[in-house]
Amino acid sequence: MTQFRISEAAGLLGVSDDTVRRWCADGILSVSRDDSGRQVVDGAELAAHAKTIAAEIADVGDVRRSARNRFTGLVTKIEIDGLMAQVELQCGPNRVVSLMSSEAAREMNLDVGSKAVAIIKATMVILEAERDTRQ
Repeated sequence: MTQFRISEAAGLLGVSDDTVRRWCADGILSVSRDDSGRQVVDGAELAAHAKTIAAEIADVGDVRRSARNRFTGLVTKIEIDGLMAQVELQCGPNRVVSLMSSEAAREMNLDVGSKAVAIIKATMVILEAERDTRQ
C-alpha cells in the first residue's frame, strides 16, 4: 500500500500542507501514522480525491498557461489487456494517459495510488493565452 506524507500529498495535488491537513480533519481523507510516527495518507484514497477535485480546478478561465513536459502525479487507473496497457495519471488538474506494453507496466510495479512522472515528447505544442482586449 502506497502512502504519502502530508507534504508529499500536498505537492502532488498542488495545494498547501494545511489544505491536506484540513481535508484530513474534515474526514475527506483518512490519515494514519507510518513507522516513524509521521502522518500519512493512503495513495489510492489520495488518487480518488485527486480525480474529484481535478474537474473543479480544470475549468479555470482567463489564465495564461504553458504546460511543462514533465507531469508528476498519481496513478488513477491501470488496464492491462494482452500485449498493451493503459495507465492514467492525475497530475493536479491534468489527466495524462500513457499507452505502453503490458510488460513495461508490470515491470514498473504500478498500483492505483502510486506516484509516477509522465514525460511527454511532442512535435506539436499548443499554447493558450488571454486575449489582449486593449487593442
